[in-house]
Amino acid sequence: MKFNVSSKELQQQLSAVSKVINTKNALSILDNFLLKVEGNVLSITGSDQENTMTATVEIMDVEGSGSIAVPYKRLLDMLKEISGQGLTFYINDTTKEIDIRFLNGHFNFMGLSGDEYPQRATFEGDTHSFTVPAKMIQKGLDNTIFAVSSETLRPIMTGILWDITEDAITFVSSDTHKLVRYINNEGNPGLVGSFIMPSKPANILRSIIGKDVENIEVTMDSKSATFKFANYSLSCRFINGNYPNYNRVIPQDNPFELTIDRVSFLNAMRRVALFASMASNLVKLNIQSNEILLSSQDFDYSTSAEERIDCEYQGNSMSIGFNATYMIEVLNNLKGDTIIINLSDPARAGILHPLKQEPGEDVLMLLMPMQLP
Repeated sequence: MKFNVSSKELQQQLSAVSKVINTKNALSILDNFLLKVEGNVLSITGSDQENTMTATVEIMDVEGSGSIAVPYKRLLDMLKEISGQGLTFYINDTTKEIDIRFLNGHFNFMGLSGDEYPQRATFEGDTHSFTVPAKMIQKGLDNTIFAVSSETLRPIMTGILWDITEDAITFVSSDTHKLVRYINNEGNPGLVGSFIMPSKPANILRSIIGKDVENIEVTMDSKSATFKFANYSLSCRFINGNYPNYNRVIPQDNPFELTIDRVSFLNAMRRVALFASMASNLVKLNIQSNEILLSSQDFDYSTSAEERIDCEYQGNSMSIGFNATYMIEVLNNLKGDTIIINLSDPARAGILHPLKQEPGEDVLMLLMPMQLP
């Protein structure tokens, strides 16, 4: 085989596909990209067995067709040193020798037979497909990925739930301390279903959706889904299990309403958290009708901090404690200048959401309180 390709375009696609490849693989063949030439298109595939990603790039002066497995790290390292040049690939179909020629030199190394590379598992049973705006999926993942659990003892909590209805998708994530429910009705899936997407492919997907991508086609069966758009295709296996009923966790009657400037609250929380106990990270909120007193204390080091900020509060005066790290994460990921916190009592979860929701969106974040000493 022989073909010419732009090093810049090739490097861009290789970098994207490399996100799916693990640094350590049980199968050594997965330490490679699978390069496949068909006509004037080069497809690049990477996999970790659970997730498979393919990107395509246009090539020129093509002679022959076929596939070859190429060490992914070596190829990436080489392209970093010769960016912005045209490249010519010469691949010996018999010996698997690869010769890459550039302006003033060439690289020569060995590849492996493409036949050794594992193929993506075919869909099982009935499949369902729908196409929705790319921004709908991007927003859903952006709003929920931070709240995914890292505790592998409960695998179902380490992913994002896609709860799909005819006219909306609800994205849910939780680490049991905080929960995010993001509803987007900017597209119409036209079917009903659900699955739990692992955090790794979720992060990959949100990172490769470009601003120029309009729609994403989603095809799913009972165990996996494939996302196709532009020059990319990403397939992932679902996390097995039933996601907890998230609507039951969300308090339906939190009558007290706190309205506050998000950035002021976030900055004050950051400052007061510097003096919180390292063991608990507890920050206490003493809420009155027009102000909040934030306070923290570390008895082990005899340190403490207090700060007052203005607010509007309709409800009974209350003292409630929150983990500062979790509160800061929530405030960082909420959009808008002004937010509302709905409360009931110091033992029940607080509900946070923007004062003004964006069109087609419904964002709700829940944060569990901590017991005050």
